[in-house]
Amino acid sequence: MPESTRATPLYEGRPLARPDDEVVDQGLGFDVVTLMGRRQLLRALGLGAIGVGLAACGTAAVTSTSSGASSVSAGTSGADAAATGEIPDETAGPYPGDGSNGPDVLSESGIVRSDIRSSFGASSGTADGVPMTLELTITDLARGGVPFAGAAVYVWHCDRDGNYSMYSDGVTEQNYLRGVQIADAAGVVSWTSIFPACYSGRWPHIHFEVYPDEAGITDAANAIATSQVALPQDVCDAVYATAGYERSVSNLAQVSLTSDNVFGDDGGTSQLGTATGDVTTGYVVSLTAAVDTRTTPSAGAAPAGNGGGRGGGGRMGTPPSGMGTPPDGSAPSDGVSTAPATGTSA
Repeated sequence: MPESTRATPLYEGRPLARPDDEVVDQGLGFDVVTLMGRRQLLRALGLGAIGVGLAACGTAAVTSTSSGASSVSAGTSGADAAATGEIPDETAGPYPGDGSNGPDVLSESGIVRSDIRSSFGASSGTADGVPMTLELTITDLARGGVPFAGAAVYVWHCDRDGNYSMYSDGVTEQNYLRGVQIADAAGVVSWTSIFPACYSGRWPHIHFEVYPDEAGITDAANAIATSQVALPQDVCDAVYATAGYERSVSNLAQVSLTSDNVFGDDGGTSQLGTATGDVTTGYVVSLTAAVDTRTTPSAGAAPAGNGGGRGGGGRMGTPPSGMGTPPDGSAPSDGVSTAPATGTSA
């Protein structure tokens, strides 16, 4: 057939830039268009950009946590997080201590501190337990995922008995296990603390809020993101086998990451911290949290009388009375079991 009438070879409906060469030798421009076309198809199928990366590599990009579970390295939780890569918004629970539901520790001088084991100001109590260092790396999706230097991060969690300072009976005058750190140039913040208990109905966890800067912590409404860190099961098992954590053993046996009312939608894929260490020297728990100042936080106020579940905000709710069931006999504020056990649900 004459050269002028020979049909030009096609690939995926497009003419080859170099008809006499293999598809893999069509040049960078052709390859880019091919790749982008595949991404659009994958998005239409609901696979997203992560699916492209996995398909291109031909293997699952996973990281192993100390719990033995695996998670996609760019893992996310929920539909919105899957689309943006942002850390999922979660309930703050009814005991945030940020002024949105009663006490406001963020207004107190000295709240910016790295060692949160002891109370400060007019309080003097210290929380006992297995040592733990919490390290969060905050990235800024609004600027392409760079470290969020200068961001202020507030963390809080229950003590070895499952009680929250400022709220639980016996520790209402304490403010331990609460503190703010300012992210360094690498977006890193860290605290010296103790490993929290597991109380009835909730997987062991740590709450945190991210603010744009230190000045922003004066108003809880300034929080860019509210989320939680899930703790690895093998580390929980090791810690709860030590003295003082006895009731956490039975509480942990009654819940899993998939049944938890906060992490259960995806098993805490993007919120499960990694851990190193041991019960003698303590553990270092680490997590990277991507936040996006362009999105509206979804963890708003929950209906009165309900601490809210996943995404419900948890800004309301009845403070705990001792251990287990709140004083009015209603279900705990997360809507979980009322069986008498260590602490309360938040």
